[in-house]
Amino acid sequence: MEVILKQDVKNLGYAHDVVKVRNGYGLNYLIPNGLAVIANDTNRKINSEVMRQRQHKVEKIKMEAEKVKSAIENVVLTIPAKVGENGKLFGSITTQQLADVLKRMGQNIEKRQISMKNDHIKGLGTYTAEVQLHRDITVPITFEVVEG
Repeated sequence: MEVILKQDVKNLGYAHDVVKVRNGYGLNYLIPNGLAVIANDTNRKINSEVMRQRQHKVEKIKMEAEKVKSAIENVVLTIPAKVGENGKLFGSITTQQLADVLKRMGQNIEKRQISMKNDHIKGLGTYTAEVQLHRDITVPITFEVVEG
């Protein structure tokens, strides 16, 4: 079954992509949750017209993502955390804390745009994460967890 995605779906595709999925996934999850529509001739024509009209907006968004990339590319973020006796953190460092630090820098990046190899970091040190600013633009960022 082919569907047209209405919004980005992780590990499947981006908004307005035509993707092939299994019938059950499309009919029981994507379509009822408003994430996709069936890719019939009418919906394909509507999708192509929408994509044609949005081309200018997409280029502008991509340019803004390039500006953000250049601003955060070589910056090392410092995240203070409470530490116990053995250098182990009370709690953990998550993508939300990275997003908060980036917001304080003036960059409007949501936590869902950030991905880390380890979901939760529980020790001091230097780590890396990836920020997906646009479907084509990902930026590796380095952050340091310090006692604070």
